[in-house]
Amino acid sequence: MVNRADFSAVIFDLDGLVLDTESTFRLAWREAARELGHEFSTSFWESLSGLPAEEVMAALIAQGGAGFDVDEFNRLSALSWRRHVAAHGIEVKHGFHSLLEWLVKEGLPYCLATNSHGANAWECLERAGLEQVFPVVISRDQVAQGKPAPDLFLQASRRLGVPAGRCLVLEDSAVGILAASRAGALSALIPSASPANHPAAALCTLQAGDLAQLQKMLAGE
Repeated sequence: MVNRADFSAVIFDLDGLVLDTESTFRLAWREAARELGHEFSTSFWESLSGLPAEEVMAALIAQGGAGFDVDEFNRLSALSWRRHVAAHGIEVKHGFHSLLEWLVKEGLPYCLATNSHGANAWECLERAGLEQVFPVVISRDQVAQGKPAPDLFLQASRRLGVPAGRCLVLEDSAVGILAASRAGALSALIPSASPANHPAAALCTLQAGDLAQLQKMLAGE
């Protein structure tokens, strides 16, 4: 269990943690793959959770074969994704606003650290109306390696001016929890999919069902 005295800053993941983008990505990816004549399993799409773009592409090639047309897949999936979010928007995950209010009240610095490239992250934040929320955004293109390497969280720690061991990382994926562990940070797992027997459970400091529950846990309620 993590008490308020155990941490001095909070680092948020983006996709699947702050925003329900992962379901929109999977929908667009599945539609693009189908247009290219491929039908991949739900478990395969879920296995891509938290991975940087280059690893997603490598997994698709491994699954689809050497002839898998990555450029066409990216074009089709981008079109599908934008059609979907234009019609339905991007949902902010339950409990985010109450957690943010609590952090502000407690005077705790916070930032965003995402495996997404900066342009993609900002587009998602803008579509969700959160473009003014995070004072610091660390994206994949700002560091040498994405998660599960610790680079993003170490950079976030430096930007916040708080040692990594005093940072609480909020993540929904095994990839992110592993990166937090490698950075020496505390971590909270809020799974976006398959919460039972989650592979990151053994590495995280605590778990919560959603951000609203996490806020109550951190506040000792």
